[in-house]
Amino acid sequence: MKSGVVFGESANFLLGIWIGLSLMGCATSVDELPTFEDNWQSLSEVNETPDWFLNAKFGIYTHWGPISEAMHAADTNRHYRGWHGMCMYQDGQLVPTPSGNPSNNYLHHVEKYGDPAQFGYRHVIEQFNPTAFDATEWADVFVRAGAKFAGPVAMHHDNFAMWDSKVTRWNSMAFGGIDPSADLKYALEERGLRFMGSFHHAFTWKYFAPAHQHGGIAPEDYDLYTNPHGLDDDAPDAAFYRDWWAKVTEFIEAYQPDMIWFDWWLENLSEEMRQEFLAYYYNKAEEWGKDVAVCFKETTFPLGTAIRDYERGRPNQPRDPAWLTDTSPGAWFYRPNAKFKSANELIDILIDIVSKNGIMLLNVPPDPDGRIPPAMVDLLSEMGTWLDIYGPAIYDTRPWTVFGEGPTRLPEGGHKNEKLKLRYTAEDIRYTRKGEEELYALVMDRPTHDITLKVLSTHLGALNAPIKSIELLGSKEEIIWSRSDQGLVIQLPKMLPSTYAIAFKIVLEQYEENKIG
Repeated sequence: MKSGVVFGESANFLLGIWIGLSLMGCATSVDELPTFEDNWQSLSEVNETPDWFLNAKFGIYTHWGPISEAMHAADTNRHYRGWHGMCMYQDGQLVPTPSGNPSNNYLHHVEKYGDPAQFGYRHVIEQFNPTAFDATEWADVFVRAGAKFAGPVAMHHDNFAMWDSKVTRWNSMAFGGIDPSADLKYALEERGLRFMGSFHHAFTWKYFAPAHQHGGIAPEDYDLYTNPHGLDDDAPDAAFYRDWWAKVTEFIEAYQPDMIWFDWWLENLSEEMRQEFLAYYYNKAEEWGKDVAVCFKETTFPLGTAIRDYERGRPNQPRDPAWLTDTSPGAWFYRPNAKFKSANELIDILIDIVSKNGIMLLNVPPDPDGRIPPAMVDLLSEMGTWLDIYGPAIYDTRPWTVFGEGPTRLPEGGHKNEKLKLRYTAEDIRYTRKGEEELYALVMDRPTHDITLKVLSTHLGALNAPIKSIELLGSKEEIIWSRSDQGLVIQLPKMLPSTYAIAFKIVLEQYEENKIG
């Protein structure tokens, strides 16, 4: 039995029609058969981790839209969930909550707008006013941060398109007068960054079920809220599938993104559609002459067909093939007086990710009007300053035999383990490499005494090649070192270029085996 939701005969019939119609535009002659077919065996032949993705290590995306405006003037003493379009209907009665009390999102919505049955999410969309959005400013900030790919959250759970859509009237051109996807694509690619878009609208079916519980939704607005269904209904109808496909493929046709990132719940949609999508996108990439990437959560796609993502988390050891972490320095969407992680903390997380064969996708939450908040600009600039010096130990690298050493480790890998709030020390070392002759040792806090790399001892044998030279990135100071069965000991340099982590480049003698036979 195939995984995914089970359709009735009528829904299967309709789904078959729209899949067939969608593929007619991609029809080819017998002599021009598509490279990838819509089955897992064929899709496993793709190079799901292209070199540009493996080399990039750091990307940025942006949670921004009508939800940002909805949270303006929110009480900073309350905790709010990012799913405002869903939680604004959680009154504790028509829509139950674990505590039995209204959610903070509901309380805020009532205080700001009134009863959600009368002033629903469609009215929130009408308040979207992106007067300060400037794609060139965004792109410049992302470049200074050291990102190598970037793009918008193209469609969040709220079913609102952050592009000039022709398949849904609920879009940023109709409500805001801007096409941030087009503007960002141009600005980013002009600066040498790859362009991506993220899609979260598989969950829209569940997201707007609470809105239907409250009622008051006009039938002509079902194209936003989806057709009426209950809170426990996990089987989207054929119209939902048709709309899901139309939106994501319109974005792909219009903007030819290098990467598509999917949030959860896509694993609950039909296996057939997931196969159809991957075949469609990978074949489009063949037409464009591009190497593209698809990122997923949960069990949406088999490993080897797309890239696994860990939300605010990461494995506790290296994983092959390469993977992605999506994380945020604070809340996903705008919050008044937002508190962000420090640059030091984000740099340490990035180092740990890269040492384990991962890539970081960092969220930036703009203000409601589209301006990136100054605190976020400063944080990104600090990261970029660090990467200007130590980028050679991050970009274009691959994991080494041992990912690291030291006392600070994740007890387990998986989603959302960043909540553990690890504090890395100068005894925590992470390793990366370039080829067989360049090894990088990243010391995860500013050292105050000589540094001992125990893994590189002559006793353990993890490093069999002789060392030619060692340098501290960002410094011309001669590095004094010695190697014994206790480890590689590096004398503390007189000057350190960073108040955060530092990195040493270790150049090795080329290793060759005897040519026998």
